[in-house]
Amino acid sequence: MHDTRKFHPFGKSTLLATLLASLLFLSPFPATAQSDSITNDLDAVLEGFETEPSSENSSADSDLDTVLDGFEGEEEVEMEEQTESISSWLPDWLSVDGWVQFGTTYNIAHNAPAEGDPDWRGFSKARIDLQLDLEARFSDSWSAKVGGKTFYDGIYSIQGREEYTSYVLNEYEDEVELREAYVQGQLADTVDLKLGRQIVVWGKSDTIRITDVLNPLDMREPGLTDIEDLRLPLTMTKLDYYFGDWELSGIAVHEIRFNKIPVYGYDFYAADEPAPPADDPDSSLDNTEWALSLSGIFTGWDLDLYYARIFNDTPHFEYVLLNNDSTEIQQKHERLHMFGFAYNKAQGNWLLKTEGAILNRVHYTNRPGAGYTRMDMLVGAEYSGFAETTISLEFANRHINNHRPYLETSPDGVYQDMYQLAFRYSRDFLNDTLNLSLLVMLYGPSEADGAFERLSLDYDLTDTLTLRGGAVLYQSGDLLTMQEVADNDRVFTELRYSF
Repeated sequence: MHDTRKFHPFGKSTLLATLLASLLFLSPFPATAQSDSITNDLDAVLEGFETEPSSENSSADSDLDTVLDGFEGEEEVEMEEQTESISSWLPDWLSVDGWVQFGTTYNIAHNAPAEGDPDWRGFSKARIDLQLDLEARFSDSWSAKVGGKTFYDGIYSIQGREEYTSYVLNEYEDEVELREAYVQGQLADTVDLKLGRQIVVWGKSDTIRITDVLNPLDMREPGLTDIEDLRLPLTMTKLDYYFGDWELSGIAVHEIRFNKIPVYGYDFYAADEPAPPADDPDSSLDNTEWALSLSGIFTGWDLDLYYARIFNDTPHFEYVLLNNDSTEIQQKHERLHMFGFAYNKAQGNWLLKTEGAILNRVHYTNRPGAGYTRMDMLVGAEYSGFAETTISLEFANRHINNHRPYLETSPDGVYQDMYQLAFRYSRDFLNDTLNLSLLVMLYGPSEADGAFERLSLDYDLTDTLTLRGGAVLYQSGDLLTMQEVADNDRVFTELRYSF
């Protein structure tokens, strides 16, 4: 039974709203006419100093340069020796970089659990992450990359592994994954090839997915991380053909994988029992996914057109007849067709964006065997007229054609029109060493289906060491991924060393 109480989207985030208002008033506005006048007067005063130096001064400068030549030379040699000592163990065509990070979260709103249930109060993460990327450049036109990532979360051993389900331990305690691993190069003057595990980003939105359908997402901890850090790589073959201002791309996706979502026993999993088994399609030639895009970049605007024949990342449930004539419920992923577009236009300090997609053969649990057509649309704007500040607002609607009332009941819970609103505020301080970011995400039709707000601060302690901290507040709703999340409010901190 999920929490169906109504809420005001900012019911638990008055502090965030107050802080946002204060930040908006602190943001410096563009220079006024008065400041322009002062600048012109100052230019007039300094005009005499901008004349060419006399020959006498030039001679003095030349003598000074001669005296300082020795010191400059010694500094350059010293820096060259430092650089050489750091990279001397690698050939010029090979480079290694990556990062190691320790992160923890502290849950602040959970009540005492029922007997036998995990206790999610207090610290819920003590995780070490490591990512390594190896890049090789074979020539001016050919290169390769291999990346890997692993993590280990010690909180389960600290709290007692017997307190958690095997599903949670398998997904959240440790992981080793091959990340991007590809070779890319130029087949001809206008043709490029990229082959291997890679990420292909479609669309213009930074927060809401409309046409960005190729790579699945890691959604095991909703709200904590932006989409750009959640995409999971897939093995693809990508061919790019360039002509004029246009780029035509053809993509074959050979690896079939889907979103990583919360599992039974985790505090973001709403059901009282595990999800049905998944009947995922194999990564085979017959199941290859296909995609095509046409992109044009012009002065002040750009346009993208998309087509994809892919498996739906979101499964539906079906009764399946087994070999012993019994039946069971399984998760199914059906193929669908997506036709879409994305458009950006720069207008002064404004960036206007829109995306649209038509998805054919979308399947739902409450009407097995029937495919629906869904139309997704997004409009948004981004403003950067304040110093060191970016503000964006995006609104999306997902409309189901021939919608029927039974689709609104569990487990589908989808209305004819589903809305999503994303507001983002970002500002840099202290010469770009401190970044403040606020993200507000609202879901729902007429009544909200859930919401969350994330406030975070990133501070560069050094060029290689970054400290991040913040809080995420959740409000429950009828949306499947937002059921019973109101108690999951948490604060987080991360310390990352990049090399």
